[in-house]
Amino acid sequence: MNIYLDCIPCFLRQALDAVRRITDDARLHEQIVREVLRLAADLDLNRPPPWVAQSIHRRLHELTGVDDPYRQEKDRFNRLAAAMLPELRTTVRQAPRSLTAAAQMAIAANVIDLGVKSALGVDQASEALRNACAVDAHGDFAELQRQANQARAILYLADNAGEIVIDRLLIEELGPERVTLVVRGKPVINDATIEDARAAGLCELVTVIDNGSDAPGTILDDCSAEFRERFRKADLIVAKGQGNFETLSGVDANLFFLFKVKCPVIAHHTGLPLGLHVLLDKNSACAQREEDADKPAWAAV
Repeated sequence: MNIYLDCIPCFLRQALDAVRRITDDARLHEQIVREVLRLAADLDLNRPPPWVAQSIHRRLHELTGVDDPYRQEKDRFNRLAAAMLPELRTTVRQAPRSLTAAAQMAIAANVIDLGVKSALGVDQASEALRNACAVDAHGDFAELQRQANQARAILYLADNAGEIVIDRLLIEELGPERVTLVVRGKPVINDATIEDARAAGLCELVTVIDNGSDAPGTILDDCSAEFRERFRKADLIVAKGQGNFETLSGVDANLFFLFKVKCPVIAHHTGLPLGLHVLLDKNSACAQREEDADKPAWAAV
């Protein structure tokens, strides 16, 4: 998925939010804003949105020396999700189709995205998780079940901290012995890293690797050779979150994308309503709207 013009204000907002988390220095706030504006002026719109976010957060790290400005929030949402996990596991086990229920939980947990909603509260996240199975979801969950039953090697691409704790429910349904869990190579926004996988207890359950990249998505040519080889060999790839959808929706692989539609650009691009819980397979994801990239995304929502 390429950058839409409507993405540019969001890049600016994300940059300002991140730098304000790190420092009260107004001069640094102004510097970051000006640098993002210069970046936007020469932006290659054929890149995926996470490529810009990666550039912004690398620059923030350079200027401030702070590698993980969202660490406190990541820990907070990891604790919240861990406290709710037994309750949510009971819901999954009592559901008539446990894999579908676990997938719905995993999608609901995608609300824990501080790049889209920096002021997300624990009460909002808790409510979203408790209501996960009562919310309408778009997608062919039976096909995911069928593909999972046939797969020998499953690659599970995690998204955010907190969310990764809830991913455990779907991983348990998929069969942990067949799953390799992938996290980001370095901190970016509140995306999950190996530290978050450890906090979720997933390193004892499945093989966990990082992708070698600090992009808030999966830009294959920026990832490690080990990750790319596992990606190539996987029978089934489960990709969580909008960032993974933005970077992989045009890739030829057996992909299932699980995310909540959290911004008008994604709603416009997919043709699905804002706020919907979504499971898209590769064929559905390839129905893209790049020809409309110069039109206002909000016009189609």
